[in-house]
Amino acid sequence: MDILDVNWIAVVVAAAMGFVVGGIWYGPIMGKKWLGAVGLSEEDAQNGHMPSIYGGAFAFSLLASWALAHTFATYMVDLSFSVKVLTALGVALGFIIPALGTNYLFSQKTKALFFIDSGYWILFYTTMGVVHGLLP
Repeated sequence: MDILDVNWIAVVVAAAMGFVVGGIWYGPIMGKKWLGAVGLSEEDAQNGHMPSIYGGAFAFSLLASWALAHTFATYMVDLSFSVKVLTALGVALGFIIPALGTNYLFSQKTKALFFIDSGYWILFYTTMGVVHGLLP
C-alpha cells in the first residue's frame, strides 16, 4: 500500500463537497446561532483574513478526505457504498465528536456550540463517505 494509491479525484471532490456542506451549515442553516455561540458579530467574522481561513479549512478538508481514502484503500478489497458511508460516519461519531466534546468541556464551551459543530462534522464526514462511495 503506497501513500499515493488513492483516487485523487475522489479526494478532491469529497473535500470540496465537505467544504460546501460547511458553507451551507454555517451559513443559512446555523450561521447566526453559531456566531452567537462563539460570541462573534457578523462584522467580527468578516474581519478575519478570509484567504487564510478558507484556504486552511480546505487544506484540512483535503487531509481528512485523503485519510478516509487511504483507510478505504488499506483493505485492498472493493468496499461497498454503504460500508464507506458508515465508516465515514463512524469516524465522525467515534473520533471527531469525542475529541470536540472533550475540548469543549475543558474550555467550557456551550452545549449549543458543541451540538452545532458536532452536527457539521457528522454531515461533513458522511458527505465525504458518500463521495468516496460513488467514486471508488
